[in-house]
Amino acid sequence: MAAPAADGRQLVTNPKHANATANGRYYTDPAGGPDLISVTNVLDTSVSKPALMPWAVKLTVEWVLEHRIEVARRAITDRTALVKEIKEVHKQARERAANLGDRIHAAAEARLLGAPIADDAEVLPYLAQLDRFLTLWGVVRERDVVATEITCLHRRLGYAGTADIMLQLPTGLDRGRQLWLIDIKTSATRSAKSVYPENTQQLAALRFCETVLLPDDSEEPMPAIERTGVLNLRSKSHALVEMPAGRTAHRAFRGALVNALWHHDAPSSYPALLAPGQVAAPRLRTIRKAA
Repeated sequence: MAAPAADGRQLVTNPKHANATANGRYYTDPAGGPDLISVTNVLDTSVSKPALMPWAVKLTVEWVLEHRIEVARRAITDRTALVKEIKEVHKQARERAANLGDRIHAAAEARLLGAPIADDAEVLPYLAQLDRFLTLWGVVRERDVVATEITCLHRRLGYAGTADIMLQLPTGLDRGRQLWLIDIKTSATRSAKSVYPENTQQLAALRFCETVLLPDDSEEPMPAIERTGVLNLRSKSHALVEMPAGRTAHRAFRGALVNALWHHDAPSSYPALLAPGQVAAPRLRTIRKAA
């Protein structure tokens, strides 16, 4: 695993090889092989998220009601801009939540490494819950934190991902320490005990990777993970939820992987079939008028 730094801290790997593409995140293989699709990209492409639409509708309706006087006025005087603004309400909320989640993850990584943490009032309540989790489980950083934010590769299947935490916890026989693979999830609204089924596939995909990358891009075999779970951090609570990320979940992920790669390789359009003797209509040219 990650070798200790000169000051005794564990060295970790940030996803420096991750790249945004037109088809979502892919990882560049430092060994020079084909790009590897990210685990979250696979699940975002293949797994339906039915809860997102009701959430977006609820958020938008609440915004309209809170701004009802302005909406009534602008519906007459500024309708086009108003519609555009309303359509952005849920997108901006998701971006704010994602930004907060990124900051919480960065602070959590710094805490686990014993590194300085930025003074961020919005993040501190979540960080306090991480501290409480570590205290309750008797985690000693130098002894129990194996790795954070480490890139895991499965070249044979063509995917990669980043593991949030590999951590020793006293969950074995007679409180023996077991190696956990833990994914941190944050939310301002969901219960600390709530998880999604695809969280199991995400953990299984990482658990059964072949190798991990160290900071110098050298490799080691993926360690034998004994248990997997989601650590939900909320501003006033937290919960470690164990997930059954075994071979069955990995087979399900592999199906999602095949589906995602097919979608990414499929053409975006296909030619229409003409009937015998039918002549294709000429394409119409559009001319923009000067404003």
